[in-house]
Amino acid sequence: MLELIAAAVDDRSARGIAGAVSRLVSAGSLPGGTRLPTVRELAAILGTSPTTVSQAWRTLARAGVIVPRGRAGTFVLEGAAPTVGGARRYRRVTRSPGRIGRDYSTGTPDPALLPDLAPVLARIARGNLTTSYLDDPVLPGLESALRARWPFSPEAITVVDGAMDALDRVTGALVGYGSRVMVENPCFPPLLDLLELVGAEVVALPSDAAGVRPDAVREALATRPVALYLQPRAQNPTGVSMTEHRARELAELLAGTGVTVIEDDHAGDVALAAPVSLGRHLPASCVHIRSFSKSHGPDLRLAAVGGVAATVEAVATRRLLGPGWSSRLLQAVLAELLEDPATERTLADARARYCARRERMLDALDARGVRAVGADGINLWIDVADEQVALVALAARGIGAAPGTPFEAAPLDGDHLRVTVGLVADELIEATADALADAAQV
Repeated sequence: MLELIAAAVDDRSARGIAGAVSRLVSAGSLPGGTRLPTVRELAAILGTSPTTVSQAWRTLARAGVIVPRGRAGTFVLEGAAPTVGGARRYRRVTRSPGRIGRDYSTGTPDPALLPDLAPVLARIARGNLTTSYLDDPVLPGLESALRARWPFSPEAITVVDGAMDALDRVTGALVGYGSRVMVENPCFPPLLDLLELVGAEVVALPSDAAGVRPDAVREALATRPVALYLQPRAQNPTGVSMTEHRARELAELLAGTGVTVIEDDHAGDVALAAPVSLGRHLPASCVHIRSFSKSHGPDLRLAAVGGVAATVEAVATRRLLGPGWSSRLLQAVLAELLEDPATERTLADARARYCARRERMLDALDARGVRAVGADGINLWIDVADEQVALVALAARGIGAAPGTPFEAAPLDGDHLRVTVGLVADELIEATADALADAAQV
């Protein structure tokens, strides 16, 4: 027992010890009911202080991995519960400095470019979709429409209440305390908050213009991660869309490793890039999430989860003990929208308008000596001399932007802001570029 734990610990801090023991529990090497060594015994073999081991034991107890039983000793419990935490990065992104006339910090779509739901709601209202608590969680018509649009053939598919609900539930099914997971850097702040909440250890991966770099993935695989989180289109915040060639490269690296790929296609139908997924190459190791918030409306609160049957069915089963299912009324609205020619025209116009705003702002910033990236989607990732100074300077001119630090899975070179350029009115692009350039260079 002592030798098993000692061999697994490669970081002798309290967090490192807790993570190593939790991974042994998740792998079944320390099954439920196992009596663990005493604090002093483990401290002696690790060459660390009893205080450090005691802190690790307290962390594992709070996480629901182990339980102390007085003089009888400390024992392994089955499974692991989330740790105490909060959405600290997400709060930093969404916290407003006060009254802002033009708030480009939100990452939300332009309401004027969303489909008109009124005609669809009127048609749906004539139906009867609320007859039973026992119907399937996904309307058959919606499931058919989703499968027709999926980037690979999913073993199972379900619908949940938005992309973050999907990420939360998929993470709960796959990631335990101390599990190592790979993420893009920079990354979506709520995902980093979620992974911190469940006690996962994040391995940050740099990207280039084609997506996550294969050399970084190859190196990260040595840490034995359980999952890789990706945003395959219009990555938030950089706007990078993964190429099909890069998807094949990553799939070749991941084949046979046991890593589950979790893809968050948050941009959906407002992305210019075609859907790309590692699921085309690793269908038995991929869970793909498709959000409709930016394309069809944030208040629909719907996202689809499709891929590995065991994971998707675990998500659907767990929801039976909570919300049960996502509103079938809203599902019917989405099903209608997905087959509606007028909606398709609206989405095509939105893609073109977002693209024009991005390109005009990128050109304007480049002309002012400011480096920014944003090849797709509704956001720009802008280099600034000092993040806090830039935010204050913009706020003084009635403009809101999101700080770059919460997006960092690991420290990046230099400071950044994320600006939701999709919300910048066409007639305000030049003036906004002036303000951004002044703030970036202070």
